[in-house]
Amino acid sequence: MTDASGSGKRIHTPSLPDMRPLDRMRSMKAKLSIIVVVSVTLAAFITWLGLRSGLGPTKTFPLAISFSLAFTLLISRGITSPLREMTAAVRAMAAGDYSQQVRATSRDEVGQLAEAFNSMSAEIAHADQIRRDVIANVSHELRTPVAALHAQLENLVDGVVEPTPATLNTALVQTERLSRLISYLLDLSRIEAGAAELKIVPIPLMDFLDDAVGSLTMLDAGKNIDFVVDVQPAELELHSDPERLRQIVTNLVQNSIRHSPYGGSVTVTARQEGTEVVLEFLDEGPGIRKEDREKIFQRFARGGANATIVNHPTSGGTGIGLAIVRWAVDLHGGTVRALDALHGARIQIRLPQSHAVPRTDDVASQ
Repeated sequence: MTDASGSGKRIHTPSLPDMRPLDRMRSMKAKLSIIVVVSVTLAAFITWLGLRSGLGPTKTFPLAISFSLAFTLLISRGITSPLREMTAAVRAMAAGDYSQQVRATSRDEVGQLAEAFNSMSAEIAHADQIRRDVIANVSHELRTPVAALHAQLENLVDGVVEPTPATLNTALVQTERLSRLISYLLDLSRIEAGAAELKIVPIPLMDFLDDAVGSLTMLDAGKNIDFVVDVQPAELELHSDPERLRQIVTNLVQNSIRHSPYGGSVTVTARQEGTEVVLEFLDEGPGIRKEDREKIFQRFARGGANATIVNHPTSGGTGIGLAIVRWAVDLHGGTVRALDALHGARIQIRLPQSHAVPRTDDVASQ
């Protein structure tokens, strides 16, 4: 049997019914007090009734105690039922089943504990699924360049191919791919740990963007992409962490390169709006579907054929790059989102121009 939401497995209770007439009460102390008062009253009433009927003390007292004890056990069973369910759920979770849920109908401390347990169980199940996805994605991404390198080196050793510049360059490309993937995984570990510090310095955006974008132009894979950097005004400065800002620019430009057609263009613009600096990244690729615009910044998110969700031009789409972008933007106290575009994808980032208080929370688990 499943819970009301349809997710998770409900722990089965024994065949005896669970009576929960006191679920509306918010205090366990009040429930216990009521049970004591009703039990004593019931025992007194049965005693009075038995003595009045002439049963005598030897029959009346055991009968009164039995009825009071039965009432207490029946009501307390309903009160402690979530605790038994949680015990069974913990044992199931210890065996690797994280889908367990318990019935939380009361409003007292036990009911609150049951709700907290259900939330914890759901979070653990989600984290376990992410762990499985990480292993699957990373294994797949590492296998491809390693296999290519192995084949190249094997051919060189066997003398099948000569160590020409073209052959060595192919091996170098696969090595760079491995290096980028490892860098992504290191960044992801920082996100998981929630440990990151910003070193805020004034950055002239025109020079910075020219340098950052210029270092990526060689990655266009022969697409003859036109790279455009436009900063208004030209002397615009942003107080930011250079390393994190380069992370943002690198990931988004690489993503644009991956999805740009041959002869297309990648445009990076920067402008000032009030106390914020607005950065926009535009390409001429297939664009981002509206239903995917919130998903693309989640870790290991993958979209359909028309979505710019695969985050890295040579990573095979691990779904890490844009999650790192959101993490770096949030560290600066800014926002990132995908907007409508006439054609292609349009990613807009808003960062406070002045010094922002660094945030070190794990923004990718959101």
